[in-house]
Amino acid sequence: MPRWSFLLVALIPIVSPGKAVVAAVLLGIASCGGVALWRRRCERIEAGRTAERVVEACEQMAAELAAGHPPGPALSQLATEWPVIEPVAEAQRMGSDVPAAWRQVAEVPGAGSLRVVAAAWQIAHQTGSGLADALDRVALDLRAAAATQRVVDGELGSARSTARLIAGLPVAALAMGSGVGGDPLAFLLGSPVGLACLGLGLLLGWLGLWWIEGIARGVEAR
Repeated sequence: MPRWSFLLVALIPIVSPGKAVVAAVLLGIASCGGVALWRRRCERIEAGRTAERVVEACEQMAAELAAGHPPGPALSQLATEWPVIEPVAEAQRMGSDVPAAWRQVAEVPGAGSLRVVAAAWQIAHQTGSGLADALDRVALDLRAAAATQRVVDGELGSARSTARLIAGLPVAALAMGSGVGGDPLAFLLGSPVGLACLGLGLLLGWLGLWWIEGIARGVEAR
């Protein structure tokens, strides 16, 4: 049962059935927006973990190859620890297009840097140059890019925290209004003007959050 439904049960005595339905719709839309933002946050965190795992995989592969291990066993060992790249290990075992398999795995959110690994793998195969050295250079570049990304994430985290704080201010205002003897909920849910104010406030609040999130995603994409 959604959390906002308990609020509706508590508000039934002070609003008419028709207004309760309108309030339910508004609060339902707000809840859906909150869930969507939370899912985006979880996806962003998971993509960051995947990006870090990509760097670790490059470093591990470079170390295995530098130690004299063939690419096939090195990939198989890596696939047991990180099943996401199992298609790459399978392509190596079957003698098919390994760079294409790397590019396929790169479609996983956060694993886009594997396209660079695919390019290094293809160049090393075509020119006969050392694959271990190529992967080592790729790992160094990705590690530097990850450090830059952490700085960007820190700056964007402040903006996102500010947006969430601003979004929570209306709730604090309601609590303050109730604390000084007012009844803001009765106004918001008990009259057409109040419902209009509630709807407009929710709309503007979520538009602001989505706007800031859109800006942040644009920065991350660049």
